This record gives sequence, C-alpha cells and structure tokens, in this order.
Amino acid sequence: MQYAIGIPVVVVVLFVLMGLRTLYEYQRGVVFRLGRYAGMKSPGLRWIWPFIDQLIKVDLRTIARDVPPQDIITRDNVTVQVNAVVFMRVMNPDKAILEVDNYLYNTSQLSQTTLRSVLGQVELDDLLTKREELNEKMQSILDADTDPWGVKVTKMEIKHVDLPQEMQRAMAKQAEAERERRAKVIHAEGEFQASKKLAAAAEIIQKEPAALQLRYLQTLSEISTENSSTVIFPVPIDLLKGLIVK
Repeated sequence: MQYAIGIPVVVVVLFVLMGLRTLYEYQRGVVFRLGRYAGMKSPGLRWIWPFIDQLIKVDLRTIARDVPPQDIITRDNVTVQVNAVVFMRVMNPDKAILEVDNYLYNTSQLSQTTLRSVLGQVELDDLLTKREELNEKMQSILDADTDPWGVKVTKMEIKHVDLPQEMQRAMAKQAEAERERRAKVIHAEGEFQASKKLAAAAEIIQKEPAALQLRYLQTLSEISTENSSTVIFPVPIDLLKGLIVK
C-alpha cells in the first residue's frame, strides 16, 4: 500500500521538477507549446509543461560583435581594408526568435554589407577624417534594418583602416610637404612683422637724428662686450668745431 502511494508521489515530484526553469534578471524566456508561440516568461523561478513546452532564453544585455575586415574600394578608387565593432541589444525577445532564425548571425552579416555600402560611397580623405559622421550613418541604417527583428543597434564604430603601403608612403610625403609649407609660412610672417618694426624704427630715427647716434653707441657697446677687439670709429665733426682756431 505504501509503495502504491509513494510511486505516484515520486512521479509527480519528478514531473514538477522537470518543468522548473530559472531566468536571471537580464533574461527573458520565449515559450513554445507544441510548436506554437505561447508567450514569454519573466525573470525568476518559472514552470513549464515538460515534454509539451519549450523555453528559449534570450539575453537582453548589450552585446558587442566584431565586424571582420572588409576590402572596400572608396569613391576615389583606393582599396582599403576596414574593420568595425557593433553594439546591439534585444528589445523584443519574441521578435528576435520569431522573425529571424539567428539574430546575432544575421545582424553581423548585415553590418558587413552596411560597412561596404556606406564606405564605398565616400572618398579616402572623408573616411579618415569624418569617422563620427560615418559611424552615425551606419548605425542609423543598421538600426532601421534590424528593427523588425526586435534588435536595437546602439552603436557602430570603425576600429581600424588599413591602407596600402604605397598609399601610406604618399600620405607621409604629403604630411611632410604640409609641415614644410607651414614652416615657410611662419618664417615669412616673421620676416614681414620684423620688416614692419624696422620700417617704424627707421621712421622714428629719421625724425630724431640723435636716436641714430644712441643706437650707434649701443651697438659699439655690445660689440666691445662680446669680443675682445679694438674698435675704431670716427668722431662727429660737430664735436671738434669748438677747437678750431679762426
């Protein structure tokens, strides 16, 4: 009699235990009953019908996926290799399971085509200098395409642009030429400012002849302190007029 009662109890307990599922706070459970969608389960300890229900756990946290390096021909016919990273998260777990077979794989494939499509329409200079604009454009396009899947693409960033060796050498020469140009411009500006100062000084000296004598004596003083040499300079004739006997 005890065995007759104990066996059904054990079977019921095992049946209940087989249906228990644990969902973490960042997970949601999509339930299928005999192949048909039967709703979602929230976080916590949940129970489903064993052998009848199937529960698929969906992670709602932000996921980062690398975009493999892609060979891209820019609008100015330069071949570069670009890789990127995509940040995404599931907003609607039911759509992520029902609308696409593998939302991670499909989003990764779509990000590759988006990368080639967008960067193939820009020139190399824009690719190197306008990354923020390109990142926002790719993120907007990818987010619109993945919205029917219940996936939100929060960010897409270009990680690295690999240029051909000949293009790297050409850009290095261009940068060197640009630095030389800037140096020459700065030097010319300095000469121009110095000439303006000299012109102003000459104008002052022209109005005040005594200033020329003071500058002359100052120059002699500087020469005598820097070099141990004998300096011979003419005495102004005006100083000797008082000594001449008429």
